[in-house]
Amino acid sequence: MPKPTRPSLTGPLKPPPLHKLASETLGVLAVPRLIAAIPGFASLPRGKGQPVMVLPGFGGGDASTLVLRTFLSALGYKVSGWGLGINRGNVGATLPKVEARVAAFAKRAGRPVHLVGWSLGGVFAREVARDQPAIVASVLTMGTPVVGGPKYTRVGSIYRAFGIDLDEIERMVDARNRVPIRVPVTAIWSRADGIVDWQACIDPHDHAINHVEVRGTHLSLGFDPVVLRIVAQVIGAVKPRAQQSAP
Repeated sequence: MPKPTRPSLTGPLKPPPLHKLASETLGVLAVPRLIAAIPGFASLPRGKGQPVMVLPGFGGGDASTLVLRTFLSALGYKVSGWGLGINRGNVGATLPKVEARVAAFAKRAGRPVHLVGWSLGGVFAREVARDQPAIVASVLTMGTPVVGGPKYTRVGSIYRAFGIDLDEIERMVDARNRVPIRVPVTAIWSRADGIVDWQACIDPHDHAINHVEVRGTHLSLGFDPVVLRIVAQVIGAVKPRAQQSAP
């Protein structure tokens, strides 16, 4: 697995330029690389039925995470989608539903759940872990904007079109980020990301988070073989623990 990095920011945060957005089409190149990498997956750490929930990004549903969920299931994990349809970006209204589903999954499994979140899905993963660490074993985010909410992403204009104050969201996100997450967190990010400013994927407050750089595009993170390997290695390295009562 690549050595975790915590890069220095190189300039002001802003949505990725249009040429990066256009390069997202190159993400399709990850498909043949994924096919070629399948035989090598046999050497990855095997799961022992640990529960893993995969959360989709903005505009996506469980179908968008099918490759990642199939991969983790093949490794021996008990995998679930989020089961809430399309992720429409309403964090405030949706977060309690996600927390309830994670709590129910943890109860059925008898142990905390690993949460893997792609883009906005990672925001939900982080907030569930922040609020209810007893039911979360670890968090792994992929291209997740942990700074500014949608402000430094290409979808920020959609929120603005609905009259949503992105500056207020940024203030609320910053306040939340000052409350530590008490489970292991790994953040996968890419400078080639054409949807989210890669700098917004770097947590400015929690220095315990492992930030791991990859080269994939934003839209290929869920099926890029390098990313899949990192996900398997990170989850496989987390020491199992029994579910505890919330403090």
